[in-house]
Amino acid sequence: MRLTAALLMLTLILPGCTALKALEGEPDRDVFELRPPSDRPQSCGRGRLAELVIEPPKARGTLDTDRIMIRPNALQTQYLPDARWGDTVPTTLQTLLVRGFGVYDVFTHVGRAPLGTAGDYALISEVQDFNAEVSGKGAIIKLTVDAQMVREMDATVVARGHFATTAQAPTTKTADLIPAFDAAGQQLVAQMTGWGLKAVGVNAARCR
Repeated sequence: MRLTAALLMLTLILPGCTALKALEGEPDRDVFELRPPSDRPQSCGRGRLAELVIEPPKARGTLDTDRIMIRPNALQTQYLPDARWGDTVPTTLQTLLVRGFGVYDVFTHVGRAPLGTAGDYALISEVQDFNAEVSGKGAIIKLTVDAQMVREMDATVVARGHFATTAQAPTTKTADLIPAFDAAGQQLVAQMTGWGLKAVGVNAARCR
């Protein structure tokens, strides 16, 4: 009786879903991470120019989560029941961009925060889409990001970009969706790093 009373008291104290999770436990989900286009160092022949800070991307509430979104239609949002990202979507993108820009010898430092009081450039972004959209028996992965490259010294926006990539998954099974997310993510990071290098005066096509 005492144990039953204690559990009842816990249910009353904890708010709504939290109480149920505490009593029933969270469902097991496989954890996935995405990869940048390459981890191989790239020499651009320019020497190290500046420090780049990748600010935490912004995202609306339905995307500010580690759940993997899939849309049955344009107005409905669901999440895969058996899988999640290793971090929230904004942190996942931030990690990919840190790794993507970090392979180039253009920057003295690429990170989530400056080494000192401020970096030379900051990349500010907002995630618009990071989801799968059901299409027939499969799905289309859609990643969309708006970004600005800002010169910290005078808060000048030196470049603005809109990036959108897609990839096809043959089914809506997790085993097919994740490789498609990975392919679209690599395309996205490649586009954004090329744009970012151009913004600071470097032609990515000349980097080896």
